[in-house]
Amino acid sequence: MMIVGLTGGIGSGKTTVAGMFKDLGIPVYIADDAGKRLMSTSEEIKNSIIKIFGEESYHNSDPNRAFIASKVFKDQNLLTRLNNIIHPAVNADFAEWLKHQHSEYVLYEAAILFEIGRNSSCDFSILVIASKKLKIERLQKRDGSSISQIEDRMANQWSDEKKIPMADFLINNDDLESTFKRVKDIHSKILKAGKNS
Repeated sequence: MMIVGLTGGIGSGKTTVAGMFKDLGIPVYIADDAGKRLMSTSEEIKNSIIKIFGEESYHNSDPNRAFIASKVFKDQNLLTRLNNIIHPAVNADFAEWLKHQHSEYVLYEAAILFEIGRNSSCDFSILVIASKKLKIERLQKRDGSSISQIEDRMANQWSDEKKIPMADFLINNDDLESTFKRVKDIHSKILKAGKNS
């Protein structure tokens, strides 16, 4: 079974694109959602995070996401340490999930696929891009973030220009109709590649 990585900068609409693949019958694993779930359910992760960020990082069993985010988006070292706790747990969770899938390929959606080298374990990678103006508009609509908060988060991610040469497929997600056509086109190419391998 092939693994196809799907990524894109914040506000690019990669979750919308993942939904389009799901509509075509492709199982989708969303690494960011898995990370959030594991932060709430794993005692080991909880204890590791409290050790770094202090008691304020959790309310009972629930991670204080706003508090943790305020720390990591200002401090690259803390972000790396948090990722070093979450990513191995997500990898193990994905491996377990994969055992129960029965399709030509699965989609592994992750915000920082290239940054952590996860693309090296994928058969193909897809990068979703959009104009900066549209990304900011989407994020303001989605979670009411200020432009400076959004730009802080964007500054912590690689630019599209850096990621484009690393991707096998590119989706410019400025218009949903053309995005869906592109998704169907990529879907056909991946299925064809699977038959030829």
